[in-house]
Amino acid sequence: MPFAATHLTQPPTREAVDQLQGPAVLEFGTPWCGHCQRAQPLIEQALKDQAGVQHLKVEDGPGRPLGRSYRVKLWPTLIFLRNGQEAARLVRPQTAREIEEALRGIAP
Repeated sequence: MPFAATHLTQPPTREAVDQLQGPAVLEFGTPWCGHCQRAQPLIEQALKDQAGVQHLKVEDGPGRPLGRSYRVKLWPTLIFLRNGQEAARLVRPQTAREIEEALRGIAP
């Protein structure tokens, strides 16, 4: 299953993200963020049948270079990538449906 339940211990660099091939979702947030916690079941539901989509869960905060490079302001922020290029963005998603719609835009 592509859903990542925990944040990466070492987030990728922007250069590495830009080189990703295929569909991917970058999720920015923190483990203690209430909005992030509420969104987890929605994200998991939307990604459950998306075996070809990489899910990178990145802990964000002041001075974190990857989040700053994407100008992340609120958590969770989901950035939908196709071959390393941003195709869509959701900030504080409220339904699995809106996540699924964004996933359709990056599906192979």
